[in-house]
Amino acid sequence: MLNDYMSILCLNEDDKNIKGLTKKRPLASIPIAGRYRIVDFVLSNLVNAGVRNVGILTQGNSRSLIDHLGAGKPWDLDRKINGLFVFNFGGVTSYLSDVEMLENNLEYLYRSHQEKVIISSSHMVCNMDYEKAARFHEASNSDITIVYKKIDDGKKHFLNCNVLNLDENNRVLGVGKNLGIDDHQNISMQMFIMKKSLLINILNSCIKTGFWASIKDWIYKNCDKLNINGYEFDGHLECIDSIQSYYNANMNMLDLDINRELFFKNGLIYTKVMDEAPTKYFNGSYVCNSLIANGSLIQGFVTNSIISRRVIIHKGAKVRNCIIMQNCEIKENAKLTNVIIDKNVLIEEGKELKGDKEYPVVIEKKSLY
Repeated sequence: MLNDYMSILCLNEDDKNIKGLTKKRPLASIPIAGRYRIVDFVLSNLVNAGVRNVGILTQGNSRSLIDHLGAGKPWDLDRKINGLFVFNFGGVTSYLSDVEMLENNLEYLYRSHQEKVIISSSHMVCNMDYEKAARFHEASNSDITIVYKKIDDGKKHFLNCNVLNLDENNRVLGVGKNLGIDDHQNISMQMFIMKKSLLINILNSCIKTGFWASIKDWIYKNCDKLNINGYEFDGHLECIDSIQSYYNANMNMLDLDINRELFFKNGLIYTKVMDEAPTKYFNGSYVCNSLIANGSLIQGFVTNSIISRRVIIHKGAKVRNCIIMQNCEIKENAKLTNVIIDKNVLIEEGKELKGDKEYPVVIEKKSLY
């Protein structure tokens, strides 16, 4: 167990390609797989490894995130000593770099008694054994360890993600971008393991010089000055940074093997419990290859879809290859194909909406169609 580790989650993630779902929430609190939020994966991974001090650096407009996290009880982080700490959610500025966020909360770093730190974002979705990664970091005697994933489909996936250039000993020589030119890439998962004292020194350097806007940039630009190693993650990884990647990640979770790995392989993924009744399936309804959360009423046809809590699908409605978030209602004989519907949306009787698998239609919150 990682008793000597704390973690900092930097949620100032790039959401320009997923704005249809992040106008009123941070990327980390977007619903996924019916009853989870994106942030649940990294939080659960940390807790499963024994990390009990987690600081979350978020932005303004984070009401949904705060509501979901609460005091951290679902992750056993509602503690008198250590626990869950959320910073900057009441800030006036709409965007802060991680350097600014940490600068505003330096006291948190100094007061935490742990000597090592894991820095991560939330948009890299996986089920990971952080304890194994931390032991690799300690055994390598490196200053910083960066977690990465080897991929062989770089021309289609993980575009614009950071790519690690490694030598034969897995030492990081430099960091570039995936431009979609080569299939084989070492994708940085933006997870960093280091001593807390080194993080404070990096932070002071960023503040003093003003040359770097983020901790990540400082690390990537100073690979030649430190001993930085890469730790290979060999499990399933989803990078959620666009509408298309979000849609694909949800659809991939309908694959039983991927679902089992993401939610069970290295420990369970925890989320806020709602204590609702099971979904009711009426006579004449049809459901195939779908994830359906509690509290819904299904009278129509649902295939290859993700249905969140308290969704009502009326008789004759057909939902195919869709993601429907909570408190939505699909009226009689409506037809939906390749559609993402945000919370509290009403689809009127007989309405037909059809998108493409590569470009799904997005219906924003509280819309009437």
